[in-house]
Amino acid sequence: MTQKQQRKRLGKNDLDLEDALVEEATATVVEGANRLNRKWPELVVTGVFGGVDVGLGILAMILVKQATGSEVLAGMAFGIGLLALRLAHSELFTEEFLLPLNAVVAGQATMMQILRLWSVTLITNLAGGLAFAWLIVLGLPDYHTVLVDMALSYIDQPSLPVMIALSLLAGATITLSTRMQQGTADDVVSAIVCMSTGLLVIGFGMLHGAINAIVIFAAMLAGAEISIPGFLQWFGIVIVFNMLGGLLIIALPRIIRTRRVLWAVRAGRISLEELEDQID
Repeated sequence: MTQKQQRKRLGKNDLDLEDALVEEATATVVEGANRLNRKWPELVVTGVFGGVDVGLGILAMILVKQATGSEVLAGMAFGIGLLALRLAHSELFTEEFLLPLNAVVAGQATMMQILRLWSVTLITNLAGGLAFAWLIVLGLPDYHTVLVDMALSYIDQPSLPVMIALSLLAGATITLSTRMQQGTADDVVSAIVCMSTGLLVIGFGMLHGAINAIVIFAAMLAGAEISIPGFLQWFGIVIVFNMLGGLLIIALPRIIRTRRVLWAVRAGRISLEELEDQID
């Protein structure tokens, strides 16, 4: 279908975009709607396994960190957990921004569904992560010191502005990583994206509520002097700015970029089926 035919179908001003952006809008709306329309058991189990899969990355991270002392190498090892999320079709909290929002803007889901997705995914990520943290502490006593040191490095920030900036960066990085992986079917490319994301998030000491919380849970179980009120205060700040980083830095600009396609679907000027046929 030519661009002239596309504009005629969608209206004179609705679509004048290159094929890659039309394909992006279509793919993200379809995937976002699928995630938002999961039944409760699927949603809960997917979130729990998200915490477990991240725990796998933390296992690799502490192994490499203790063996080498390198944050950079530990970050690349952590990418195993992000790859597990991708290949096992699990969910991490800040993955849930661009795709579901596109589905809502396109009229394929509601804000109540997105709030359900966000809240359940966050809670179940933490629950699955806590269970996995307990196993790490129980089974790997030789790694308690590295867990405690990493947890304290997350909690003890030099200033609030630094804490906010690191939280914004983590939210934006993980959200962008999800979009990059969603844009390819090549597992090798996905693996490279995951390792690169781990390198950045862990190597720079970014603050990610769901990821760091699992390390902090393990450290607390191992005897670290981190109080529950202190953790909750830290978590409340970090998770809010993770969301803002993912939403404002990554998701919103991309929604604006493909807004005409999304609004055309919402208004009924073209169906998702027609768009999918167009990009096949």
